[in-house]
Amino acid sequence: MSYLLRVTLPDRPGALGAVATALGVVGADILSVDVVERSPGVAVDDLVLELPPDRLADSLITAAAAVPGVVVESIRPYAGMIDPYRELELLEDLAVRPVEAASVLADGVARIFRAGWALVVGEPVDGRGQVEGRSPAAPEVDELALPWWPPGPARGLDVSADWVPSDWAAVGTELAVAPFAKGAVL
Repeated sequence: MSYLLRVTLPDRPGALGAVATALGVVGADILSVDVVERSPGVAVDDLVLELPPDRLADSLITAAAAVPGVVVESIRPYAGMIDPYRELELLEDLAVRPVEAASVLADGVARIFRAGWALVVGEPVDGRGQVEGRSPAAPEVDELALPWWPPGPARGLDVSADWVPSDWAAVGTELAVAPFAKGAVL
């Protein structure tokens, strides 16, 4: 998964290298660096990073912020160039691994939309839906309250709603839902 990380750091030799080293420790691969702004003693840089699918985006925030003088201003999935074959890869994976369809779908949706993670949630019983599949970096939850059910039409969800786990909102998560058979992709 690719991310665009904006950091403010001291404008001195070695500061960017220290950030790069910290990000490398968590498995991030730096694809590009752009200097957005420089002022006396401070630089604002945008880093495009590739993170292994089993790592959470907040590991980038924690790593960068651990460098003295560095402040993480923002992080977001980075769309960059669209890969036209992601959809075909998903269809092939679904055909080859039908027993794991829910997890394959969650992983494929996260890759296609360049989202940090995705969950496939079943139709709720007593207001709670079971997680039927998850992408590798998805939160480890087994069920969720689903007061927004039904999932159609596809739409964004309010991350400040009571049903959303507090740690999701704390890291700037954006949520959307789309219907899928009798379940939903979150």
